[in-house]
Amino acid sequence: MKTALVTIFTGLLAATPLAAQSVEDFPSKPMTYIIPFNAGGESDVSARFQQSEWENVTGQQVVIQYQPGAGGAQAWSQLNSLPGDGYTVMGINLPHTVLQPLAGSVGYATEDLTPVNYFHYTPDAIFVRAESEFTSLDQLIEYAKENPGLVTFAGSGSNSSNNLAAIRFNEQAGVTTTYVPFSGTGPSITAVLGGSTMAGFNYATSGVSQGDAMRMLAVASEERLPAFPDVPTFKELGYDIVGGAYRGVAVPASASEELRQRISDIVSEINAQPAFVEKMESAGFVLTDISYDEMDEFVAARIEDYTAGAKALGIIQ
Repeated sequence: MKTALVTIFTGLLAATPLAAQSVEDFPSKPMTYIIPFNAGGESDVSARFQQSEWENVTGQQVVIQYQPGAGGAQAWSQLNSLPGDGYTVMGINLPHTVLQPLAGSVGYATEDLTPVNYFHYTPDAIFVRAESEFTSLDQLIEYAKENPGLVTFAGSGSNSSNNLAAIRFNEQAGVTTTYVPFSGTGPSITAVLGGSTMAGFNYATSGVSQGDAMRMLAVASEERLPAFPDVPTFKELGYDIVGGAYRGVAVPASASEELRQRISDIVSEINAQPAFVEKMESAGFVLTDISYDEMDEFVAARIEDYTAGAKALGIIQ
């Protein structure tokens, strides 16, 4: 009996460094990266930029799959049913994963999800058509004050970052505008370009894809974007509006703490690759690198912020 116990104990000791080594060597085979939206959106574009660097950093490829539905909720509600071995990760977005559960039953709760790194955000921005009479934010605000409710903003969905930004803009500028939700960035940009709305509260990345067809009046970033050095920030113009849609990588709740940290480190390392930085900044993204050890504090602050926004949107009382 004593010999058997010694044998078991020795085996456990021997297994420990091997387990630790396996995490250090992770990944040792290709990974799957699920995007909870259709191809072509900001989540897909940024994941594709990551994909080209993934093999350089890890030595293994990452395969992108799409699982659209219910604004991302369909995939997020199934995240914890996936294997927790680290080989399947999923894109995750804010404010979606806070506002969706607040608005109703979507098959998951915010605290059910395990983000390990938020690597960028797309700042909200105000756009008008190139032919618009408005060439500055001050002109738009002056018109809105003289014509309450007549300024219409196209945006990417209800209860979205665009929607929250429009609410904050109304409050801080002392105006009343009308937010018109569309089913995504593409349709909302089409509305701006076609003149269906007077302006748009869209993501700054749209300015890159549309070129000279639209004029950006202000952007909700801390500093001017490298892709748009001539566009002022809201803060420069006296409005405390900073933010947008944060995007990151999440894992199933069953993934070990060591795997969570390892995957976060991989994303951080990709975030530091010069080629990746160039692609992201040129496309209008803002890199953040919120790593796993910072995640609890970051998410708690976002929950507080978005819950206040949910009250302004009438989602909750």
